[in-house]
Amino acid sequence: MTGRLDRWEQLLERQMAAAPYVLLMISTVLSLLTDGRSWVMLGLAALAAAWIWLVPRGAVYVAGLVVLIGALCTQGMWFAGFFGFTGHLHSWQYLKGKWRFAAVTATAAISVATYNGGLPDPTPSGILTYLFFTGAIVAGVSLFSFVGEITAERSTERKQMVTQLEATMSENAGLHAQLLVQAREAGVLDERQRMAAEIHDTLAQGLTGIITQLQAAQRTEDWRRHVDNAVRLARESLAEARRSVHAVGPGQLEAAPLHEALRDVVTQWGELNGVRADFTVTGTVRPMHPEVEETLLRTAQEALANAAKHAGASRVGLTLSYMEDVVTLDVRDDGAGFDPERVRDSGGFGLTSMRKRVSRLAGTLEIESEPGAGTAISASVPAVARG
Repeated sequence: MTGRLDRWEQLLERQMAAAPYVLLMISTVLSLLTDGRSWVMLGLAALAAAWIWLVPRGAVYVAGLVVLIGALCTQGMWFAGFFGFTGHLHSWQYLKGKWRFAAVTATAAISVATYNGGLPDPTPSGILTYLFFTGAIVAGVSLFSFVGEITAERSTERKQMVTQLEATMSENAGLHAQLLVQAREAGVLDERQRMAAEIHDTLAQGLTGIITQLQAAQRTEDWRRHVDNAVRLARESLAEARRSVHAVGPGQLEAAPLHEALRDVVTQWGELNGVRADFTVTGTVRPMHPEVEETLLRTAQEALANAAKHAGASRVGLTLSYMEDVVTLDVRDDGAGFDPERVRDSGGFGLTSMRKRVSRLAGTLEIESEPGAGTAISASVPAVARG
């Protein structure tokens, strides 16, 4: 758009630069055709052309131009009708303030006198008629010149606005590209974190359970049961790993609603670890958004895995509470307990994974524990119903 405006302005500038010479040539040709050849007229016309071409623009230039217009008007009235317009145009363009009005008035007075065949009659009517036409020309030239100035200023402003707009668009395009790169990097980071969490919640927990069962098989005569449990855990871990790679929800939630899936998880965990595990549901059970159910299920699995690995508990209880605005999962054990601040500073992945999952849904995760007093974990997430 800026290039188009530039081309129009350049074309207008070339036309305005050529206009004085064209008007001078038209006036000279018409005078030759009507009044015959005059060496004085031709000499003055050549002098006027040289004056326009060579003299720097300013007050001296305009003054000389007005004098030359007056001299040429004595040679033929066609100079007043055509070349005289150059005096109006350049007087307004190259002078400021009262001086431009003075030069325009002088040019108009010369043109009116030329059309009248000389100065006006020294009578009131003659003088008034002369002043009227002179004033009309000055008013018309001033009005059109003023409108032209305003148009030029608006054109300049529009050009500046277009330039600023193009600069802003270019800057925005750069910012957009930068944001795309950052979003892509953030997406890669989020996907890595998701995969890390899924691997921890599936493969790591499954392998830990397998190792536990195999170690138990080494210490007891009932080794077959522990080996069967290890094989089952391996198959379940493999299935969950495949689901995680394809970003599919946990298999338990595909086969049963959340409260039943949690009940199965708690029951299986108790059987595998030989620990009493109780599950309770409060409130009105209703289907939740898949992300809500997956977050609560993964949190329960992680809490139980931690209890099996670290707590040495004799009893574990899970409570799933459906409330009006939130769904809460409470996991308690009577195990060894720990110092939450020390574990937080150590950057354990299990608790960090639980916090990230819950906070991603604008939920809260609270951990209460102390050495020798067991552990209580409470995850609360918004009760977003299934769409």
